[in-house]
Amino acid sequence: MQLKIVPLPTEIAENVRATMKSTGYGFPAYRQAPDKGRAPCRHCLKLIRPQDEELILFTYDAFYGQGVPPLPGPVYIHADSCLPFGGDDRFPSEYRGQPLTLEAFGENRRRLGERRIDELVDESDPDRVLEELFEQPGVRYVHVRSTTAGCYLFRVERAHPADGN
Repeated sequence: MQLKIVPLPTEIAENVRATMKSTGYGFPAYRQAPDKGRAPCRHCLKLIRPQDEELILFTYDAFYGQGVPPLPGPVYIHADSCLPFGGDDRFPSEYRGQPLTLEAFGENRRRLGERRIDELVDESDPDRVLEELFEQPGVRYVHVRSTTAGCYLFRVERAHPADGN
């Protein structure tokens, strides 16, 4: 099974950078240097380097484009333009070895299950866990979240041949 990693859309990242407001909500966005903790960019899916880069913090709906009621929360992107994640079916390397929660969803945002990954403890393989989640009937997509912070990182879907993936 081929999977597709779906980062925050480029048009949203560009709009936030241009307006310094969250798309769809109009809440102010904040530009700042990241602190010592992990600050993952939801667009390129790389970490924002504390000494070299700035971030923009804003409100984003993790269910954007899924046709369901919104569930907004805080996310980061690089303050300066970055390329969208292009690894497609490969789980982003920045997140391997991190405590993650993978939540499977069906139609109308119906939660169908969750798996936690803590590679530091149990050596779980995120690609294998994703495949197992997608084997469950009715799973349309999976949200990947930080287990420690609880925040949304990115979405995973089945790749369709028409997508070129």
